[in-house]
Amino acid sequence: MREDRNTTLLRSELFSIEQLKRHAVILAGQHRIDPGPGPDRLLPRLADNARVLMAAYDVVTAVVTPGQRILPTEAWLLDNFYLVEQQISLARRHLPRGYSRQLPRLADGHSAGFPRIYDVALELISHMDGRVDRDNVTQFVAAYQTVTPLKLGELWAVPIMLQLALLENLRRVGVRIAQRREERDAGKLWADRMLAAAETDPKQLTHLLAEFAHADVPLTAPFVEEFYDRLQAQGAVMAFVQTWVEQKLLEQGVTATKLSEAAGRTDAENQISIANSIGSLRFIGAMDWKSYVESLSAVESILREDPAGTHASQDFATRDRYRHVIEDLARGGHCDELTVAREAIVLAQAAAAERGQGDRSAHVGFYLIDRGRSQLKRAIDCRRWLRTRVHQASQRICLPVYLGTILAFTFLLTVGVLALSDGGTRDWPGWILAVTVFIGASALTVALVNLLVTQFVPPRILPRLDFSQGIPVAHRTMVVVPTLLGSQQDINDLLEALEIRYLGNRDANLFFALLTDFPDAAEQTLPDDGPLLARACAGIAALNETYRDDRPCVFYLFHRPREWNASERVWMGYERKRGKLEQFNARLRGGAHTAFSDIVGDQTVLDSIRYVITLDTDTQLPRDAAHALVGNLAHPLNRPVYSEARGRTVEGYAILQPRASISLTSAGRSRFTRLFSGNTGLDPYTREVSDVYQDVFGEGSFIGKGIYDVDAFRQAVDGRFPENLILSHDLLEKCQPSPPLDSRGLAVGRLADAAGAGTTG
Repeated sequence: MREDRNTTLLRSELFSIEQLKRHAVILAGQHRIDPGPGPDRLLPRLADNARVLMAAYDVVTAVVTPGQRILPTEAWLLDNFYLVEQQISLARRHLPRGYSRQLPRLADGHSAGFPRIYDVALELISHMDGRVDRDNVTQFVAAYQTVTPLKLGELWAVPIMLQLALLENLRRVGVRIAQRREERDAGKLWADRMLAAAETDPKQLTHLLAEFAHADVPLTAPFVEEFYDRLQAQGAVMAFVQTWVEQKLLEQGVTATKLSEAAGRTDAENQISIANSIGSLRFIGAMDWKSYVESLSAVESILREDPAGTHASQDFATRDRYRHVIEDLARGGHCDELTVAREAIVLAQAAAAERGQGDRSAHVGFYLIDRGRSQLKRAIDCRRWLRTRVHQASQRICLPVYLGTILAFTFLLTVGVLALSDGGTRDWPGWILAVTVFIGASALTVALVNLLVTQFVPPRILPRLDFSQGIPVAHRTMVVVPTLLGSQQDINDLLEALEIRYLGNRDANLFFALLTDFPDAAEQTLPDDGPLLARACAGIAALNETYRDDRPCVFYLFHRPREWNASERVWMGYERKRGKLEQFNARLRGGAHTAFSDIVGDQTVLDSIRYVITLDTDTQLPRDAAHALVGNLAHPLNRPVYSEARGRTVEGYAILQPRASISLTSAGRSRFTRLFSGNTGLDPYTREVSDVYQDVFGEGSFIGKGIYDVDAFRQAVDGRFPENLILSHDLLEKCQPSPPLDSRGLAVGRLADAAGAGTTG
């Protein structure tokens, strides 16, 4: 390690918080940005730091094997090197190639060519002796931004830059530790040679001292300290050697005592620096950097002026998406991020003044991720990249592009297969072959095109309000399960499942209900009907009593009697599941008083229900999933806007379809379920999935499980469907409100053992 001369620790004058803030202001005034591109200097430096740290670790490890005494600083390095290796691995993962080139670089100074934020991290660490905590890193960056606001990318880079700066400091400490160990080993080697010579042939000691003098060994503090420790016990035999060494030290202007004191101070400095750096690395891993970035972001503070008052109440993913859009627009425009954010707020304020704060165009997100984005681009004179122009053009003709690609690939594949055959299409067997190949090729091509879509088209994520702390009264919701009362065991299972859904989604404005019918029968009433209904009513009443401390009424039962269906020639519930939901919606708005023969629960809250989450009997509602679904549908950009002229929802969504997953238990019940269940056992809350229909067309495929806006849903579908002619109503209902897929929401269902098993009424 002797060849590494860069051993000066990142240690400057220690500052108090107030001094640190004043220094940040001065630093911001001194920084000059290089407008041109430059090479990535962080990754090569990280690789070199990793190499040097490993070499220093090897030097210290070699001492431990023979059982030699190690210093406290060496013990620190050995005990915490696993953390150093972990941080180096994380730094490589979080610092992709080219990342630093996107950050503003310094034009001059000792950090010229490095990102500005990296120099900020170096200055903080040097003036705090490697000790980083939430207070000093927040105060330092906030003071810096009073002179020069940092870009969003720089704020997000603060943790990785602190990490790199601390690794740089540890590299320097490691080099000093390794060099001192090498010097101590050299002192031990010379002392042992002289002691051996004194024992075997004292006359050779003079020749060995001459060799020592000729070698011109540096008399550093570690060398002298180790050398003296081994020679002092030998008394007069080695006195002349010690005298010679002392004379050489006097020629250098020092004494052995002063060198020993200096060595103690250096060891203390190294120990403090390595301890602070290791502790700071642990702090970086534990720090909530999301809240840190939002608290210091000047862009975020501007966006919180949203005239609709919605921005601050969104979840973090939505707010972060807005900020990333501003970054992209600033790179493509002739202005900075603050100007883009301010212009979006100005447009939203103008819309609020003209149309009112309740209009979707009064929300700043309308100009960032919705139809107002083109208006914002014109306002900031943003140039559109070729990829952006192609993407926007393809969105306008997405259906022809999608179908045309499928037909083209299918035609080429069919022609290729027929070209390899001998018969061609000259006779009728050839045409039969062509049709067969075309059908088979189309199935393969659809799967291939869908795969390409999911690979190259990013998931279209819906904005969401953050209702994790509770659903507001204005967005009161009821979870309903349309089902049949078939047996006592079925009712017990329904009640247990309803209770589990509640326990995972407790909220003062969330209610749970069973919408029930009796199975089809040849008569209007059967002998078992009364006991079954009584059991269901008693079960709901028992659940309300159990959770009375939460609220007086949480659970409901809405039961319909059988009606004669002349088309089916059977007594049944009106239009089965679709009829239950239609009549339930009407009951929520004061109608359909005779549709339900039995209602259990407080009916005074029914008219305040705004949203309904409908689930199948075998569908679970994971923990806090209801809060996420309601937060999606309640967002201003997702709220439905119904057009009387077109007879459908033209903006926003009346229905939201969550991503459906298969439960682990049902996925492994048989070969059939294992084949069709797909990925199970993965954490769904860390994944945003692609769905072809949602990503390409902005609409999901409704499968009967989801959340809908009661009023918008009734406007879209009431009176539109004929009676006794619809077998599967889900896709027809989807065609009117045009539901999206919420790829972050989740409903978990059970996969039946065979097709058609497990139906709901």
